[in-house]
Amino acid sequence: MKYIIIGLGNFGFPLAEKLTKLGNEVIGIDSSMTRVEAVKEKISHAICMDATDEFTMNGLPFKDTDVVIVAIGEDTGANIMATAMVKKLHPNRIISRAITPIHETILEAMDVQTIIHPEDESAERWAKKLGLKGMVESFELSGTYSIVEIAIPDKLVGKTIEDVGFRNKYNLVFVTTIKKIAEKNIFGKVKRINQVQGVVNSETPLEGGDILVIYGENEDIKKFIREN
Repeated sequence: MKYIIIGLGNFGFPLAEKLTKLGNEVIGIDSSMTRVEAVKEKISHAICMDATDEFTMNGLPFKDTDVVIVAIGEDTGANIMATAMVKKLHPNRIISRAITPIHETILEAMDVQTIIHPEDESAERWAKKLGLKGMVESFELSGTYSIVEIAIPDKLVGKTIEDVGFRNKYNLVFVTTIKKIAEKNIFGKVKRINQVQGVVNSETPLEGGDILVIYGENEDIKKFIREN
C-alpha cells in the first residue's frame, strides 16, 4: 500500500519506518529539514515542505495514495490546517492525530473518521493495523499471539460463526462481535461508538458493518485476513 505521513516527529518517524519495513511505499513530509534528513534513508521518499500550503501540497500524488496520516503533534493549529488541506485534496482514507479532547472534537466536526492518540497508542500497533487491510485494532499478547478486531468481510456477511469455522478451518478463537452505534457530538456531527455484543450464539449470523473480535497466532490471523 501507499502512504503519505505528514509530520516526522516522535510518532510519525517510527510509524513511517515500520510501515516501510512491512513492504509499503511511504512518503514522509515535514517542515524540518533535520527530520527529513534523519528519515530519508529509512523510507521510500522524504520531502521537506509546509503541509499547510495548498500550492506545494497539490504536487503530492494523492490520487495514487491509499492512506494519508497527519501526525503533526507539537502544533495543534498546523495539524488542523494540514488535515483540512488533505481533506480537500485527498478523497480516500485520512487519519489525523489528536492532542487534546477539544482537538479531537474539532477533527470529528471535520468528518475525520479515524483519530490517533499517540500518547496512548504505539507506532508499532498502528503500523500493524494499517499494514493488514481490514484490521481495526490489535492487542498483542506476546510475540506470536494477538487479539484483533477485524471488519467483517463482505463474503462472510450472513454466515454464522459455525459456518465460518474459525477453530476448524483457521485455528482461531472467536471472541465476540462489535456493533458501530451512531451518536452525535456537541457540533451535531455523527460519531460512531463501539457496542460490544458479549457472548454471541454460534448460530447468530454475521452482519455487515460489524467488527469481529478473534484470538490466535499472528500467522493464522494473517491467513484469515488474506483469504477473506
